[in-house]
Amino acid sequence: MSSIEEKVRSILNAKDLGDITPELCDFSLKEQNATAEAQGVQPSATGDFVPKVGQTINYIVACVMFNEHDELLMIEEAKPSCAGKWYLPAGRMEKGESITEAAARELFEETGLNAEMTTLLAVESAGGSWFRFVLTGRITGGRLKTPADADAESIQALWLRSVKEVPLRANDILNIIEIGRAYHQHQKLAKSAEGVAKQPLWHANVLPTRYPHKRNYLRVLAVARKRASNSMNILISEKNAHHFPTVEMHPNRSLHSTLRKFMIEIFGAELPQHRPHGLLSVEHGTNSEEGSDGLCLNLLVAFRPPLEEISLIGKCIWQELSSPLDETLARILSSKNASIPLNVIR
Repeated sequence: MSSIEEKVRSILNAKDLGDITPELCDFSLKEQNATAEAQGVQPSATGDFVPKVGQTINYIVACVMFNEHDELLMIEEAKPSCAGKWYLPAGRMEKGESITEAAARELFEETGLNAEMTTLLAVESAGGSWFRFVLTGRITGGRLKTPADADAESIQALWLRSVKEVPLRANDILNIIEIGRAYHQHQKLAKSAEGVAKQPLWHANVLPTRYPHKRNYLRVLAVARKRASNSMNILISEKNAHHFPTVEMHPNRSLHSTLRKFMIEIFGAELPQHRPHGLLSVEHGTNSEEGSDGLCLNLLVAFRPPLEEISLIGKCIWQELSSPLDETLARILSSKNASIPLNVIR
């Protein structure tokens, strides 16, 4: 098996691929700025941007927890600005925390319950410097917070049959609640042999890999079918060393905008029809040497035209995948639930 295939399998198994050095980043912020200036556009971010929690970037965690009665865990807000309103257990990540540590802490502070996080459900982004990581898991202990336990974190927590029972702080959680509900139903059905046969494919339990990147990156696993052999091929950058095409996230642009500009660098202005399917894994950690809180999102992108009709202008090639890996990625692409949704908020 080739080293590229080993790397694909590592990502599918939620393992990191190591450090993304400048040699392994195909379109850095400095290069993005140079491209913008060549087009007469003033750059909106410095080329040396460093993601630092609480300073230059916001990482939010939100927990979507259901119990055996299909009830959702919600909290009544304590902040004066939204008193009497309800929301999911959620909050800002603190310096030095992992994504799962932040989620477990916020859940305990706001609900009184301890939990083990089991999987990411979704990642949301607004611009390139605000990210919300949505997780679920299982309750392991604690005592549900009552009004007698009210503090600055929350008034109380309740298990609710429907979010319609309470006034919400904001409707931005409705979509992720539905993702969580669908996953919860999948987990219940998966416990019966009959249920497994009827279900569409879902992603396995995927928790963020703890790896300290220096910057924020979007790593693209782009695939296309070759008409002549019907084989699946994956895009490889030949810049310095063979790797998956990787772009540094622009802090002031949406991820869709960053991805599109990166694709133009590779394919030219006439972009072949393609769609981001979802995330295969997430890598995050605090780099103590740099003082940065970098992130890498591993995004699966599918091209609709056959490989023979796709022109490349960047330093990239296509590599054919062996049959087992071809089939694995084909199964993922056949189900919208087989990868982690990346929701870009405009």
